[in-house]
Amino acid sequence: MITTGTKGICRLALMPVRAAAADTSEQVTQLLFGEHYEILEISKNQKWFRIRINYDGYEGWVDHRQHTTISDAYYDQINISNYKVCLELTTTILYQKQALQILIGSVLPISTNEIFKMEEQLAFNGDAKGLGQRMGYEYLRNVALKYLNSPYMWGGRSPFGIDCSGFTQIIYRIAGYSLLRDASQQATQGREIKNLSEARPGDLAFFKNDSGKIYHVGMIMEDRQIIHASGRVRIDQLDEQGIRVESSGEYTHFLSSIRRILKN
Repeated sequence: MITTGTKGICRLALMPVRAAAADTSEQVTQLLFGEHYEILEISKNQKWFRIRINYDGYEGWVDHRQHTTISDAYYDQINISNYKVCLELTTTILYQKQALQILIGSVLPISTNEIFKMEEQLAFNGDAKGLGQRMGYEYLRNVALKYLNSPYMWGGRSPFGIDCSGFTQIIYRIAGYSLLRDASQQATQGREIKNLSEARPGDLAFFKNDSGKIYHVGMIMEDRQIIHASGRVRIDQLDEQGIRVESSGEYTHFLSSIRRILKN
C-alpha cells in the first residue's frame, strides 16, 4: 500500500514533476532514470503524489502511474552508494528484461558495467562514471558541450528540453558536484567572486531581472564566453554588464553575481 512516507524511484527515461496535481499544471522539474524520492502527500483522487526529490530537496507532483515503489532499505542504499551516472546523450539499457531508453545524467545502480541485482535487474554497457568522482573544468566543459543546441524548456533537465538552472545542475552533477535546482538557490552556493576579471572558466554567472531577482544562470568559459540555456543551449559573449549577443550587440541578460563551485 502506498502512503505518505513511501519511497519511490524513476524507472522511465524521465518523469515530469508538476506544481499541482494535474497534467495541465506547470512542469517545475523532471526526474531522470534512477533518481529517487519520498511521497509527502497523496491527492484525494489517489492519482497524484506530492514528492520530495532526495537529490536537491525539490518538491512537486507526479502521476501515480509513473511511480515505482522501492523499500526504505533500497532508498538508504542509494544514498550511500557511489552509483554510476550515464554519460551517453541517449542509450538503451535492459531493465527487467525489457529495452528502455535512458538519457545523460541518469543514475545507474551499478559499480561496473555488468548486471547488478538488488530489488531489480539491470544491464548497461554504455559510458558512465561514478557520481562521487569530482572532475575539473575541462571535463565539465566537454559535458556542457554535449547539450549545445538543446531546446529550452521550462522545468527541463534533458538534452531534449532543458532550462537554465537545470542545465547547470545536471552538468555539475555529472562532474561530481551538487547544485540546488533553481538559479536563485544556486546563487547561494560555492564562493563569491567579486568581479568578472577574477572569474575562471567553470564559474557560474547569475543574472537579475528589472526587480533585482536572480532568474538566469550560465557557466563561464574561456575568452569571456558563457554557455547557457536561453531559447536553446548556446554560447554567447559575457562582459561586466552581462550577456551580449555578438551578431546584434544586444544585451539579453544583466550580470548580478559570480560563484565558484569547482574545488580545483
